[in-house]
Amino acid sequence: MMNGYSRNGVEIWAGIECSYNRVDNNYMDQLNLSGHYERCDDVQRIAALGFKALRYPVLWEKHAPQLNIQIDWKHSRKKLEEIKEAGVEPIVGLVHHGSGPVYADFYDGSFAKGLAAYAASVANQFPWITYYTPVNEPLTTARFCGLYGHWYPHGKTSEQFLKILIEECRATVLSMLEIRKVNPNAKLIQTEDLGKTHSTKELEYQADFENERRWLSIDLLCGRVNREHQLWSYLIAEGITAEELTFFIKNPCPPYIIGINHYLTSERYIDQRIANFPPHTIGGNCIDTYADVEAVRVAKNIGTKGLLRELWERFSLPIAITEVHLHCGREEQLRWFLSVWKAANELKEEGADIRAVTAWAILGSFDWCSLLTNPSGIYEPGLFDVRSPTPRLTALAKLVKALANGKEYHHPVLEEEGWWKRPCAVIYNLDEQPKPQYLNRIKTERPLIIIGKTGTLGRAMERIYSFRGIHNIVLGRDDLDIANEREIAEMIRRHKPWAIINTAGYVRVDDAEKDADNCFLINTKAPELMSRVCERQGVQFVTFSSDLVFDGAKTNPYLESDLVSPLNIYGQSKAMAEELVLKNNPSALIIRTSAFFGPWDQHNFVYNTLRSLQNNEEFSAAKDVTISPTYVPDLVDTTVDLLLDEANGIWNISNNGSISWATLAAEVAQRSGYNHLKNFKPVTMASMRLAAARPSYSVLNTEKGFELPSWEHALDRYFREQECLSL
Repeated sequence: MMNGYSRNGVEIWAGIECSYNRVDNNYMDQLNLSGHYERCDDVQRIAALGFKALRYPVLWEKHAPQLNIQIDWKHSRKKLEEIKEAGVEPIVGLVHHGSGPVYADFYDGSFAKGLAAYAASVANQFPWITYYTPVNEPLTTARFCGLYGHWYPHGKTSEQFLKILIEECRATVLSMLEIRKVNPNAKLIQTEDLGKTHSTKELEYQADFENERRWLSIDLLCGRVNREHQLWSYLIAEGITAEELTFFIKNPCPPYIIGINHYLTSERYIDQRIANFPPHTIGGNCIDTYADVEAVRVAKNIGTKGLLRELWERFSLPIAITEVHLHCGREEQLRWFLSVWKAANELKEEGADIRAVTAWAILGSFDWCSLLTNPSGIYEPGLFDVRSPTPRLTALAKLVKALANGKEYHHPVLEEEGWWKRPCAVIYNLDEQPKPQYLNRIKTERPLIIIGKTGTLGRAMERIYSFRGIHNIVLGRDDLDIANEREIAEMIRRHKPWAIINTAGYVRVDDAEKDADNCFLINTKAPELMSRVCERQGVQFVTFSSDLVFDGAKTNPYLESDLVSPLNIYGQSKAMAEELVLKNNPSALIIRTSAFFGPWDQHNFVYNTLRSLQNNEEFSAAKDVTISPTYVPDLVDTTVDLLLDEANGIWNISNNGSISWATLAAEVAQRSGYNHLKNFKPVTMASMRLAAARPSYSVLNTEKGFELPSWEHALDRYFREQECLSL
């Protein structure tokens, strides 16, 4: 089946992103950022999805930040007992991308000694725990701490990298020895990033070295690094002693299961033809200068199954994929997890011992876009979106729950390949590069219907959703009378959509004062009818509302639960639509938005301001009306993510922050290079003598824990997009 998988054998595990890393003297605790410490029901929420095992942290830095303190085990004990009672096997991690507490040092032996002592304490507290990961991804952590300088102790030499790696692996061996004194049956699940380097012929020597180095942590733990090992001479030359390496030969600690944390960026491609690549990709090895890019971006990657096969052929040890996560649109998260699940099952059927696939970052993660070096709070949802008052299930949770419970999962968006298999993945064109092989399956049996062919939102949705590989059909007034229930039902029968997004609307706010019947027909009656038919036919429905349902009496942002009190006919038509749509169809999604602007249309305030500035025309804008601008691409992306999550009810979606129309005009002028506004006049709303009354304050915010980037960030992106369009 193309879009439904249910196979026995490979289990579904889960994991909570729990990095506790250090940059300079600052620690970042992902569990704190996700709110896990404060919520009492996370374990029950996670266990309800049907997982067999859960990677769960009992972190050294958190429990023993200072020497010789009495450890408070209360929180961990409660959570671990809950996991046990839920019938889920905990896999306990002790250090996750960390360098240990302040008293630990990679270079003087105190990290390994200290972690072993802490591991003994954990084992004594929880003697029933069987599975441990003392150090998550030692090779990756060593690279980030000792080779690239991202994390403490910020080393940037091969010697520092190797010293850290040896110490982490030694800490793993010593920790397991201590744990097994308490529980002789304790088992090591050793996680590591599985990558591969591809290259031009000229750089094969570097790729061969990196492809051997990627196994180093597992080789060390298995006691394989002897004098015959390919990297023995390299290790000795970089300052590692024969005695340090012999320790692992004398104390082998092979993993019970090798855990692979696999990401799309794990495969790399290096190329000395640096003119083909942007400056930020350029580096080198003191011999050659070359670009280092994601292999998928040049169609050189072998993919999950190929990498797992290489691992199996080298070690013949049981394998689990211990992290599967993608920071992307919701449909791509679904496609990525399913592709890894499929690859694992296929390889198992071919004879490899593949045990599990792990849904990682189940509560989401923070600031990985900066490799945890810039704590700005940028959040990536996982199976739950924890920004809501109560963690909200995403579409990914529904997929993973089905697989965990041995059931099939179907959704039309899964009929398309992920972006990494579509032509859009290739952004660096090489002379010898073959044309990507691709079967276009975007025309699924059940499309997404978008109502509003000529409008700003409708056109933007067609553009963006097509790029995201979501089959959509856009209908206009010539295709459908949206105020005719029979035609709506016939359209659904003909196209069999999985969802309908209504972007059509009467948008002339002032004209509506004298054209109320037509305004209510389009803005109220039509969405009422569509919602009714969609409810009857089992089709998801989305429609849009406005900040003009409010009267402006508040001085702080309007939330979803605030009472509506529109000042004009247009606002009344939207407020009535909200009520009728949800009455007819409680599962419908209504998105209130405000003052949107986008890079591809000429019917918005930002474009009109730019045109007036360029043409040296006089124009004015209200200085006493405060709004929250909304960037159309952000709105469009958010809409389909919420739709795939099957969110319902009213959501306020606009870019974060507030600004007056007049100040927005000044911001546009400043960003476009117009340092003075000699033809611009800030005025009061009253002086504009508009037919329809408007609220003086209509800023939107959400109480549902969802937030778009700031309007400043959006405006910057608008101008970058304009530059791209002009090239």
